[in-house]
Amino acid sequence: MILDYEPGDKVTNKENKDWGIGQVQSIINGKVTVNFENVGKKVINSEIIRLEKIYK
Repeated sequence: MILDYEPGDKVTNKENKDWGIGQVQSIINGKVTVNFENVGKKVINSEIIRLEKIYK
């Protein structure tokens, strides 16, 4: 799987908009660690949950 983001990128999760904007911390074996502004750090399985990159 090719992911279109890397550490430092800002992302959101459409299914959990209340999490707010997150910043990608690391990507290891398809697991993406994101620090979200409203809920803190989450480890996301990129095969199950889709993150959308924020372009600004």
